[in-house]
Amino acid sequence: MHVSSIILFFIQKGLPFETVILLLMLPVIATLIALLRQVVGVKAFGIYTPLIVTFAFLATNGLKYGITIFLSVIIIGMLMRFILKPFRLLYLPRVAIMLTAVAVLTLGVLALGGDLHRTGLAAVSIFPILIMITIVEKFVAVQIEKGTKAAVLLATETLFISIVGFFIASSETLIRFIASYPWVILVTVPINITLGKWTGLRISEYFRFKEILKHL
Repeated sequence: MHVSSIILFFIQKGLPFETVILLLMLPVIATLIALLRQVVGVKAFGIYTPLIVTFAFLATNGLKYGITIFLSVIIIGMLMRFILKPFRLLYLPRVAIMLTAVAVLTLGVLALGGDLHRTGLAAVSIFPILIMITIVEKFVAVQIEKGTKAAVLLATETLFISIVGFFIASSETLIRFIASYPWVILVTVPINITLGKWTGLRISEYFRFKEILKHL
């Protein structure tokens, strides 16, 4: 693999090659999320959440383990909200209890993975797990404000974007390209400027308002 002198400079300073590539990959994934949100109309939990979930997936021992933890956290968080609802607790103490429950039950999921000889699941590091657990607060906030259906939809869209981001960020072709031409990430700036001036309908809105558009 041909490695740019810029990459070699950071490696000589003691930075791991994987860390440099991941940091250079960040604006690419962020631009992808902006594109999916502004042009396609996929909403998700903002731009930051699918971005960090993407990197959490990269840090797990395979996409299937990342998805397993993500879904476990969302399901546990949803169930805990209904369990705690009769107690009428204030928001922050309630979230704290939910995070405690999610942490304990996620530990149980990992232990179950060990029992089932899914060593990749049992060996997942704490970093991606903590990222997944922080999603609970966003999920609960949307659940309270817009309802369970909207929260589940946003969680699904977040998962979809993160999976797409995972495949792009783990692409050997893209990794080699960025390693050879790291300056290419600067192209994301004019792309985002263009997206920032986007005034047209999103693709999802063409389907949503297709009956109205037929009469225009």
